[in-house]
Amino acid sequence: MNILLYCTLDEMKDFLVESTCRSFIPYRYFSDENVLLERRGEAGTIYVEAEEKKDLETIREITFVEAGNTIGVIYQSNSGNTNLKWRQVYGKLGKLTGEASTNTLVNLFTVGIRTIQPVESG
Repeated sequence: MNILLYCTLDEMKDFLVESTCRSFIPYRYFSDENVLLERRGEAGTIYVEAEEKKDLETIREITFVEAGNTIGVIYQSNSGNTNLKWRQVYGKLGKLTGEASTNTLVNLFTVGIRTIQPVESG
């Protein structure tokens, strides 16, 4: 399903954590609003676009990064069924668009994002 919604960067981070590393993210990274995560590989890529970015630590396939002034986040699920882009609109508010699987919709609802608008393709 193609979706469009507005959410904060913190909500986007919560979604990424829920979708990828809830069971092993160190609390210090989860509680730090400047720490986001990336997954670098051919399948299931997560990429953070920021003015400043520094790698902190890699655990399993997730690299935790300290990001200053994040302007975008690109998320592709391991299955390839989800491709989302979060773009900064103002401050920490952003617009999330793209193709979302049923599992992705569940994860968005789980972290409290409920105002998801389906977008007709074509």
